[in-house]
Amino acid sequence: MATVQGNTLAATKLRPPAPPTRLVDRARLDAFLDDGIRREVPLILVSAPAGSGKSTLVAAWAAAQRRPVAWLQVEDADSDPASFWSSLVAAIGRGREHIAVEVAPRVVGSMGDDRVVVPALVNALEADSEAIVIVVDDYHLVESEGVHRGMERLVELCPAHVTVVIATRVDPPFRLARMRVRQRLSEIRATDLRFDVGEAGALLGPVGTALSAHRLDELCDRTEGWAAGLVLAGLSLEQSADPDQFVRTFRGDDQLVVSYLGDELLATLGAGDRERLLQTAILDRLTGPLVDAVSASSDGSAWLTRMANGNQLIVRLDSTGEWFRYHHLLHDLLAMEARRSFPDRLAELHARAARWYAAEGDHSRAVSHYISAGEPDEAMTVMRIVGPDLLGRGQVKTLRAILEQLGPAATRTPVGALAWGWCEYLAARYDAAQSWLDVMHEIAPPSLDRMVATPLAINVALGRGDVSTALHAARRVTAADDLRRRPAELATAVGAAFTWAGMNGDARAALSIAVTRALEEERFTAHQLALVSIAIVEIEDGNAAAAHAAADHAVSTAEAYGLSRYHGVAPAFAVRARTASDPDAARTDSVHAVRLARRATTDLGLAYVLITCGDTLIDLGDDGGADLLAEARTLIDRTVDPGIAGEYLRRAEVRHRIATPMPAPAAELVEQLTERELAVLRYLPTALSQRDISAELYVSLNTVKTHCGAIFRKLGVSDRKSAVQAARRLGLL
Repeated sequence: MATVQGNTLAATKLRPPAPPTRLVDRARLDAFLDDGIRREVPLILVSAPAGSGKSTLVAAWAAAQRRPVAWLQVEDADSDPASFWSSLVAAIGRGREHIAVEVAPRVVGSMGDDRVVVPALVNALEADSEAIVIVVDDYHLVESEGVHRGMERLVELCPAHVTVVIATRVDPPFRLARMRVRQRLSEIRATDLRFDVGEAGALLGPVGTALSAHRLDELCDRTEGWAAGLVLAGLSLEQSADPDQFVRTFRGDDQLVVSYLGDELLATLGAGDRERLLQTAILDRLTGPLVDAVSASSDGSAWLTRMANGNQLIVRLDSTGEWFRYHHLLHDLLAMEARRSFPDRLAELHARAARWYAAEGDHSRAVSHYISAGEPDEAMTVMRIVGPDLLGRGQVKTLRAILEQLGPAATRTPVGALAWGWCEYLAARYDAAQSWLDVMHEIAPPSLDRMVATPLAINVALGRGDVSTALHAARRVTAADDLRRRPAELATAVGAAFTWAGMNGDARAALSIAVTRALEEERFTAHQLALVSIAIVEIEDGNAAAAHAAADHAVSTAEAYGLSRYHGVAPAFAVRARTASDPDAARTDSVHAVRLARRATTDLGLAYVLITCGDTLIDLGDDGGADLLAEARTLIDRTVDPGIAGEYLRRAEVRHRIATPMPAPAAELVEQLTERELAVLRYLPTALSQRDISAELYVSLNTVKTHCGAIFRKLGVSDRKSAVQAARRLGLL
């Protein structure tokens, strides 16, 4: 993203908040945290309700650490595993850039799969012997089971020189009892965070010193040492004419906070300050220009500084005094009061924030505010940038959630329909994805570049086992002769279409572009799939050594990207097995390839792996290989056009005497096809039956059958799918 997200606002997420104006020395708790580090306890859990002083304690302690501290401030969006792990790796990368370089591609490639990310992160931390503390603040905002599972695994596996500190309002769903028994957990609870009399006096500052020791002790009792309660009391004591009477009547429990803040704090503010606080309650973070944009003011920076200096419930997020946030308790109150005071103005305030964020290049927050403003069409305009960006970062869960929030607006624009299509495709719902493609083409204006939908169109066609449709789309792309300036995903998809069609020369050209573009754009999945296709092209060309090298490269790249568990890599393992000189390695790769491929929902990809591995295992004397070929036959028979997979299966069946031998397809035509036979041939790659073809051509069914028989004879094949592949090789299709 642009400046704001890249350099300032995002950075506040990856560093601790600045210390408050009145920072209390809490030596006893600092010593407890230090002891956890000394004993090499992998997890220090700071768990207490809102307003207990968790973040302030940990931030102040972290600032005094000699060892590096990686800080992650969790946000609502981090319930998307890809977002959480990307943020955590980025936080670590601020001090350990090489770790981020190594692990970040695996986060994107695996879409935040903790089973991929955590081992990679642990290995990277293990290889880096320097001690580090990893702090995750506001962890209670995480709702993903995968993130919870991964964080618990990270704690279990992290090296001794790594300590994880989690600050949260509620305990994470880890097996904490087990950690306690194994002495791998230190805990700071609400009772530990309570301020004693001395600490309370320091927190209150001058108003605290004005109280007698008895009254200060009474105030601690009434607030139970709760930090937020003491801060609220201090704010009111500054305005109180009778401090002793105030302490006698004050109650600082959290049940009364909202009403107390409303009655006491907001009532003491000037009208201008109160109004601006309520207007900016729609924001999760604040900076001067943003405050000005939302509240139509011109002194936002000075106002924020003044308010923060006089109110500890306004938290500085950086040392320069540029970014701030409201304390969670204050923010909740302000938001509620704003909804009560001027509900009809909230939409316009959100719209102002959205326009500011969009202008500053923070498109994700712009979309969020446009949605809150009730301006879905404006949000969809920004989604032209946000949608592809989320897909590229593997944050499909976040993208789907945004589309659901946008509702009908996401169904009546080409951008929304295409985004929905990708979501459905990645969920293996190919018919639904095709429906969204159809919607996109129906509603797209003539000026829209339809090529943006081609990567999805090709992938959906291949997912449905329809090589002919994918090939038709690929040929339209190459006819435009501008593949080098298009996104990597398009070149990868075009290369895949030519690969499955057996058009190896065209495939090589497209895949070469795909590899280059994907590396330039850091599109890890597109790069990975291009490498897999290259391995298939090499083995289909009969280059065993080149195929083995290409497959090995694809596998090692998958491991580097965190994609080794991705079913799309299975063909690379299968090709490596087929071209291996070591029988044990061939058997191991075959078993692994089949296991991976069974996660796929595409008949085409699974069938190709089953054929390749079945062929390999039979050669190794494993009877299970024949079962794989039989399963592949079932899959191939239900695909419209399986391309090279169908031809390979036929060869393997004949070679292993599972099917009746037939002459090899003719290298050249036995006899030229007539015009009517060519007309019938063009329909063979489709799902149309012979009866349907006869209706399309206005001839009898018997005529079509006769033409098909002649086509098979002249091409030297025995069935429709083999005829399609042979005709394709001969340039007839």
